[in-house]
Amino acid sequence: MQIIDAQIHLWGTGLPSNLSHRQVTSFTAEEAIGLMDEGGVDAAVIHPPSWDPGSDEMASEAVRRYPGRFAIMGSLPLDQPQSRTRIAGWRKQPGMLGLRYTFLSDPARQWLHDGTLDWLWSEAERADVPIAALATDSLTALGRIAERHPGLRLTIDHLGGRGGMTTLKDAAAMTHMPELLALAKFPNVAVKATGAPGYSSEAFPFPAMHTYLRQIYDAFGPNRMFWGTDITKMPCSWRQCVSMFTEELPWLSEQDKALIMGQAICAWWGWDRGT
Repeated sequence: MQIIDAQIHLWGTGLPSNLSHRQVTSFTAEEAIGLMDEGGVDAAVIHPPSWDPGSDEMASEAVRRYPGRFAIMGSLPLDQPQSRTRIAGWRKQPGMLGLRYTFLSDPARQWLHDGTLDWLWSEAERADVPIAALATDSLTALGRIAERHPGLRLTIDHLGGRGGMTTLKDAAAMTHMPELLALAKFPNVAVKATGAPGYSSEAFPFPAMHTYLRQIYDAFGPNRMFWGTDITKMPCSWRQCVSMFTEELPWLSEQDKALIMGQAICAWWGWDRGT
């Protein structure tokens, strides 16, 4: 069974603007590889963070240096007209799988609602470029976008929650679940089950989160539910993040685990690891 982390960040300068991440000035591909090997993780998708202007090149270098172990979900400036013309060739870049955006604050959140980003959904659908979104307050809006663009593969980040952008834990961090589960009716919407331990006030195996993982599984199924960590803000090791899914969720079959832990995200984002 291949174990593929749906989201990590690498950076080489500056402290993370999101204080839930480790407050260190770098987390390199070499460090990640060492921890991945220790934790039994075969590969990971890099999401270059905004706090390091060199993170895009760092991600590209990781893809070059470690073939098959890293891929990238990048981004284009949403307020620059030239971004529209770049989407058609976006996936031609080595290791590039798609685009990822955060819509938790204005103006990006407002653009999601007022039609400003209609071009993004249309161009990405036309070019078959998947988009991942962190948009807890705008899940219903993403549903409308999914309905209008059935060929666009949308992925909802961090179980639909705010990830490290909230200090709420357990049930208080999961009040958005009805809106998230309602999106399951759209076959072009999937969920990254990334960072589940970070939402828990409990220790491993974080039992309070199991109920919500089961709800997502029941609604979306194993082909549209992707394991991952966002490891630099997890309260536990990579090995424990893996074991939480592979050993502590008895309702997952072996086939389910193979899909959720790696096969499904490779299919959804079109990652041929060449292995």
